Amino acid sequence: MTFTPLESDFYGFAADLSEAEQASLAEVRAFMEERVRPVIDEHWHRDAFPSELVPGIAALGVVGPGWPETARFENSAVYRGWVALEMSRVDASVSTFVGVQNGLVAGSIGVAGSPEQRAEWLPRLADCSVIGAFGLTEPLSGSDSAQGLRTTARREGDEWVLDGAKRWIGNATHADIVVVWAKDVEDGQVKGFIVPTDAAGFRATKIERKIALRMVQNADIELEGVRVPESMRLQGASSFRDTARVLRLTRAEVAWSAVGVMIGAYEAAVRYTTERVQFGKPVAGHQLVQDLLAKSLGHITASIALCVQVSRMLDEGRQEDAHSALAKAFATTRMREVVSWCREVCGGNGIVTDYDVARFFVDAEALYTYEGTAQMNALIVGRAITGSSAFA
Repeated sequence: MTFTPLESDFYGFAADLSEAEQASLAEVRAFMEERVRPVIDEHWHRDAFPSELVPGIAALGVVGPGWPETARFENSAVYRGWVALEMSRVDASVSTFVGVQNGLVAGSIGVAGSPEQRAEWLPRLADCSVIGAFGLTEPLSGSDSAQGLRTTARREGDEWVLDGAKRWIGNATHADIVVVWAKDVEDGQVKGFIVPTDAAGFRATKIERKIALRMVQNADIELEGVRVPESMRLQGASSFRDTARVLRLTRAEVAWSAVGVMIGAYEAAVRYTTERVQFGKPVAGHQLVQDLLAKSLGHITASIALCVQVSRMLDEGRQEDAHSALAKAFATTRMREVVSWCREVCGGNGIVTDYDVARFFVDAEALYTYEGTAQMNALIVGRAITGSSAFA
């Protein structure tokens, strides 16, 4: 399948990808255009996840490409970022499903799992025969998860007993396992556990009435005396530093997803303004509209450049928390401006999903917040600049 660069990749960054990476991106784009785009609005309005698409998503190989156990070909973090972009330019909810399955769940096991845990779970997550969720955020603990985690883990012989609650857990209502992060009552350190969702005392309740990422099945989770064996504890996770290693990887990919949302809104706005006629000519022919489109393309281009470099740093082993934090804060902030401008040039039609822009406009709000708010990521960067922490 031939790869064609996106017109919104104005400086041609994707040309640096390998032939295998470009071929894979072409397959991802074809799947998103042919299988996802025709059904996405219906599912968005019904607040329902298109589970029938999961086998096709798995066949793309987009879950697990970063781990030797599941990578189908040699690939870079830059390529994996482009995958997130290509998926998000059609729909951010499908991209988020993959982000949870691949980045957070497989990422937790890839970063902190034992060789046995990696061998058991990574292939099953990659082919989506097992669906995963990631349980860190709590009803009373979001930005302060490092210190404010209230879910507890108590060891009893060869078992651990988990008690607590989690909130905003994507995929949780249809997941087979959840990676739950809990504080060990003995040493006060955060540890990770692979928890089957059919365990006694585990309950997931769908969060209703969302305005963004409506297809993502976020849930409240309750854990009441849930018992898991020591073999299901992530053997390489002994403190929140290990949790942060997972988040560092996924934070950069959320920045890539934000660029995809920008591009999706921008492409929809270009289509609309070239077709919509006012004052005797297409809306795109008016100076103020062209100004907003040009500024949108500028934000897209700058964000791609930032994302490419932060992913290169990951490939080279140089990426640190502040690098991924800056990428996420910058890209999602620019995204908010772009989707607003693109909605604006569509006028009243910009608030209905018939013209695509509205869905990107509201979905952007979720990406702006999850994986660390812009403010928290700015403070991570600020700490790197000054050597002084403003939040801990």
